[in-house]
Amino acid sequence: MPTLNEVFTHLSMRRRYEVWFLRLGLADGRGAWWFRYLLTNPGRAGCPGNERGLPVQVWATYFPSGGAPRSWIQGFALDSLALSARGASPFSLRVAENFIDETSCRGSLRLDGHEIEWNLRYQSNFRVTLSNKGWIGFSRTPHSDAVFSGEIRLDNQVFRGGPLGTGLQGHNCGFRHRHRWTWTHAYFAGSSPSTFEALTYEMPFGLSFRKAVLWHEGRAYGFRKLEEEQRDRKQLVWRFRARGESELHVEVDGRGPSIHRLPYVKTDCSGTFEVANNSLARAQVTLHRPGAGPVTLSTETGAVLEMVGD
Repeated sequence: MPTLNEVFTHLSMRRRYEVWFLRLGLADGRGAWWFRYLLTNPGRAGCPGNERGLPVQVWATYFPSGGAPRSWIQGFALDSLALSARGASPFSLRVAENFIDETSCRGSLRLDGHEIEWNLRYQSNFRVTLSNKGWIGFSRTPHSDAVFSGEIRLDNQVFRGGPLGTGLQGHNCGFRHRHRWTWTHAYFAGSSPSTFEALTYEMPFGLSFRKAVLWHEGRAYGFRKLEEEQRDRKQLVWRFRARGESELHVEVDGRGPSIHRLPYVKTDCSGTFEVANNSLARAQVTLHRPGAGPVTLSTETGAVLEMVGD
């Protein structure tokens, strides 16, 4: 059975990005971590001449509670990559001392006087495809209600636990990045955890893609009709209603010192664009089902909110 992590990119593709990533909120409340394993433009060796455009990259970002996020990004040549075959399962990617597969990942970066190492395992009960446009691109979540165990080291700081934290493992791919998108994922802890994920982005001819999925009490609720009430990229706030067989009211608040703004390299190598992300965001989701009372789920730091474009 497909796991949603299978490689899409041919190594001969000259314009393409594909990324496997994790967002992990630490159980002890010290913050959150974000790891990315990125493959970009392998058929042209990335963006030649751009030090941020190497074809294989590993990213690590730490969002300390109450502090400013810090990122470390290391690029690698294509000949250092070992990648599972296109469409094959199980999936795996290895570059130098960095590795990710279906249920685990490792990393070792030494940059700017810092040493970052991680060795993680993860498991989940729910997976979902938010968007699947074939060659144009897709957004998949192989582990939506992920529970992480293992260890992360940042210089002399050690984060260790079983569980260590919760969040998601995602997998995105595309011919290019969208000019405007908004994405959120929230993990609601409890005896039976719930998760919520929503994605919107621009499409040709003035159209927009919109989808939200709530995983609650072992059931997935899907929503295609999203009506935005507020979208503020500067403050990082998103409020909207979503309708399907049921109705949702969603508020995601990413204001505060944990907002992180990073330049991403365009796949046509013409420059960069800014991505705003807060992986310690607050979220509240209220579900209204026919014939039942409302259910409200909330988290103070268990959500991630990401925006591009005005």
